[in-house]
Amino acid sequence: MNTMEYFKKMQGGGASPPRVGLEEVFWSWLGAFLGIAAVALLHCRIVSGSGLVMLIGSFGASAVLIYGAVASPLAQPRNLLGGHLISGLIGVASYQLIPDLWLASAVAVATAIAAMHLSKTLHPPGGATALIAVIGGADIHNLGYLYALVPAASGALLMLFIALLVNNIPKSRKYPAFWW
Repeated sequence: MNTMEYFKKMQGGGASPPRVGLEEVFWSWLGAFLGIAAVALLHCRIVSGSGLVMLIGSFGASAVLIYGAVASPLAQPRNLLGGHLISGLIGVASYQLIPDLWLASAVAVATAIAAMHLSKTLHPPGGATALIAVIGGADIHNLGYLYALVPAASGALLMLFIALLVNNIPKSRKYPAFWW
């Protein structure tokens, strides 16, 4: 490929995504509100006093997928749960084994992507889950490998439960498209 062909690939040229209707916006909003509210409430009222953490930033991105893009392969239960669990484990291992923050961060995210690909659990927020394990500070680091279960997998599981309830209320939605 020559240089011009390489840069020509960056022009795009496909159609922009279609606009969704107000009903779709409403159900996406309601699901995201209830899912994040459930995890945040659990964190604030029950878990935070125990030294555990339930609410991590990558759940915001998961909410976009599981409540706003319900048909996406990346939003399915296998991807949601497996992506967060695998990425959490890899992130903790990277933090514990690699002393340089910049290198641990890069290894965590890149390895999480590779592992999610290989396990057919690709979930983009998993990259953030791996990165949070490295840069998350003392509250996250003190959890060690428990981070992969609480908050990563258990928070994702709670959000999945809400997604199953809310996404199947309207006739226009069906969730999940597949389980495993």
